[in-house]
Amino acid sequence: MTVPDNTPIIIGVGEASERIDAPDYQALSPVALAARAAEAALADTGVAGLAGKVDVIAAIRQFEVSGPGAQAPFGASNNFPRSVAKRIGADPARAIWEVVGGQGPQHLVNEFAHAIAAGEMEMALMVGSEAISTVRHLAGKGETRDWKEEVEGQLEDRGYGMDGLLTRDLAGHGARTPIQVYALFENARRARLGKDRASYALDMGRLFAPFTEVAHENPHAMSQQVFTPEELATVTGPNRLTSDPFPRRMVARDQANQGAAVLMTSVGRARALGIPEDRWIYLWGGADVKERTPVERQDLSRSPASVAAMKRALDVAGVSLADIDVFDLYSCFPIAVFNICDGLGLAPDDPRGLTVTGGLPFFGGAGNNYSMHAIAELIRRLRDRPGALGLLGANGGFLSKYSVGVYASKPRPFSAFDSAPLQAEVNAWPAPPLAGAYTGEAAVETYTIDYSGPAPRGTVVARAPSGDRVLAMTAADDAAVVGEMIAKDPLGRRIQAAAGEDGRVTITGFAD
Repeated sequence: MTVPDNTPIIIGVGEASERIDAPDYQALSPVALAARAAEAALADTGVAGLAGKVDVIAAIRQFEVSGPGAQAPFGASNNFPRSVAKRIGADPARAIWEVVGGQGPQHLVNEFAHAIAAGEMEMALMVGSEAISTVRHLAGKGETRDWKEEVEGQLEDRGYGMDGLLTRDLAGHGARTPIQVYALFENARRARLGKDRASYALDMGRLFAPFTEVAHENPHAMSQQVFTPEELATVTGPNRLTSDPFPRRMVARDQANQGAAVLMTSVGRARALGIPEDRWIYLWGGADVKERTPVERQDLSRSPASVAAMKRALDVAGVSLADIDVFDLYSCFPIAVFNICDGLGLAPDDPRGLTVTGGLPFFGGAGNNYSMHAIAELIRRLRDRPGALGLLGANGGFLSKYSVGVYASKPRPFSAFDSAPLQAEVNAWPAPPLAGAYTGEAAVETYTIDYSGPAPRGTVVARAPSGDRVLAMTAADDAAVVGEMIAKDPLGRRIQAAAGEDGRVTITGFAD
């Protein structure tokens, strides 16, 4: 099929990684890792001298600079994208620092596809990296590095994008980090399915065991150890509980040194530059949407906005789920994968597989940049399977921001897509009333027990007899109540709650 010259395509992908126990370990900085990945993406096109053709470079923020007041232990670049550009010999007219969130890489692909189709840019390089493992390794040995850089030049800093992700009410009751909030989602799903703790833990293990087999074959994976479902589900010393119901091996692995990059241009530009057509991959469809805050969701076991984004992207592409050959579903926690499977009717053990990398707990949760790696591997697999279709879902926040891409090696004219109508639908969904400072009985909707502090502490989301949602937590010095939560499944039980003078609600006991 002949497509218009302004059709956007991906022409190059690259990755870089290093392990602290490898003989060639160099303790590379985030900029150095990203530059290696960018060089690999440029070389992947099969044409030399493309760095000078890049007119837009966009970078994903590292975790250590992803929030107000965050401090990079060894210092950081004041203009990360231009630091990378400088190393690879590029001088783009425009540099972008993308908003925080794991949806970022796919969101940039969607955005830049439209910009290229509209003639607003010619060649765009997206890049990101993390060196969290190196930072911890060196700090643990008492060593330091100077990674501070001052680079001049234009920078479009899109900020942190934290608004509307988490409310102070939930954070004030012990659920402020991803692992704590996702634990609430996971236990809400267990409640919906009517499963006990042990059987649900095995479900999570069965979901992720095949991911470990994929990671085992991935040269960039931070963990290449294969685990059985039982080994993932069983709590042991090395596989300790983090926040109920998650053992350590069920959560994103932030101990990673990884970089990835994706290069895009138009069909006309690629042809003029002599880039072989067997490198070209097309974006057939996409979508971007933002979910309501957790306490505003009617059902904490689901994120319908991300499912709707998946369906919208498939509709734009004009294909069905049965047409997809290759998947990568964002997998920071099991619930992120289960949510898409539940919503689309996709079996967790679908023989096509649900990851191309090995997933965040095993390949590595390279901060906000994981999906850049997923895109890179997806592109390689599609090149190896002419005519195949790939579906990628990228998640940010607390099942908050979701970006989707449908990819193919088969040529097709670009179909512009607008997610604004879908976003308007999501924004109009009704939210359950929140009780606020509540005293009385309430039925447990979901819960978690956080084991990261000096003593376990419980957080509960419950419903008052009126139907209002109640947020509560155990007192720091109340071992008896949290002990009962550990000993006896709290789901469906009724708590006794009391509001303090500061408005925070404490679980004083159980009413049944």
